[in-house]
Amino acid sequence: MSDKILIIGACGQIGSELTLGLRETYGSANVIASDIREGMPELMDSGPFEFIDATNKNQIEDAIRKHNIKIVYLMAAMLSGAAEINPEKAWNLNMTSLFHVLNLGKDNIVEKIFWPSSIAVFGNSTPKTNTEQQTITEPSTVYGISKLSGERWCDYYKTNFNVDIRSVRYPGIISWKTMPGGGTTDYAVEIYHKAILEQEYECFLSGNSRLPMMFMDDAIKATIDLMQTDNRNHYIAYNIGAIDFTPSEIASVIKKHIPTFKISYAPDFRQKIADSWPHSIDDSQARKDWGWRHTYDIEKMTLKMLSKLKEKYSQTKL
Repeated sequence: MSDKILIIGACGQIGSELTLGLRETYGSANVIASDIREGMPELMDSGPFEFIDATNKNQIEDAIRKHNIKIVYLMAAMLSGAAEINPEKAWNLNMTSLFHVLNLGKDNIVEKIFWPSSIAVFGNSTPKTNTEQQTITEPSTVYGISKLSGERWCDYYKTNFNVDIRSVRYPGIISWKTMPGGGTTDYAVEIYHKAILEQEYECFLSGNSRLPMMFMDDAIKATIDLMQTDNRNHYIAYNIGAIDFTPSEIASVIKKHIPTFKISYAPDFRQKIADSWPHSIDDSQARKDWGWRHTYDIEKMTLKMLSKLKEKYSQTKL
């Protein structure tokens, strides 16, 4: 029988699909989803669910004892765009929840932890092209500061208390199942919805803003693969890469399938965040250490996004 898994923040963009992926891999009864609110029906109907505030240590510990949890995935976080609007709230959520879970590892209550980092740990001083695993990390955003601080605390707990904590630095994540949740790369999800519904989209980044991206299926695979590796001499937070593109490039690919699609640009406060991030990622360390490989390029991703969203919206109209 598999060790029981608790996902904190299971109803977010990545958490929702990670929950489904883990249930498919380990069995629904072994994967307990939790969040402060209910999630999409597919998540709620597919296995156990607990209401948990990620900043409430007692609620987390109660669920762990109730279900005999051995592995925790901490997915609760306030993302980059939203964090700039609510800095203190973002810091409290992102860091308090991490300390709760790290201390569970320190006290040997749980055996293994996954915590997501981000390309937001990089900043204006970081080399932009093929950003290396170990390089300058001077983030200028609230989200990035919390993620870099989290990486250092994870390393501290691993080094001093032998906590088995694992992480990847997610790039922008693109999914057809869940709506984005306040991130700077969210345009790359919104653009597909608008292309189908309205055949036009006003992008909040400039047309030449190149950013690292990844289709959700690849992000889930990377997360589960890292947690399954026996290599304990791992980096705290691995770079993982897949594709990179600009809004104008993704618009051109969409136009191949929807010729009437038009894009315009009205950069907002998120442009400054995007300008501080890498253009592309060097993930050779992850490929070497645990065999990371991505599957989706921009063409394959676009075909699936448009196909699934057309199906989704046609069913909504019925």
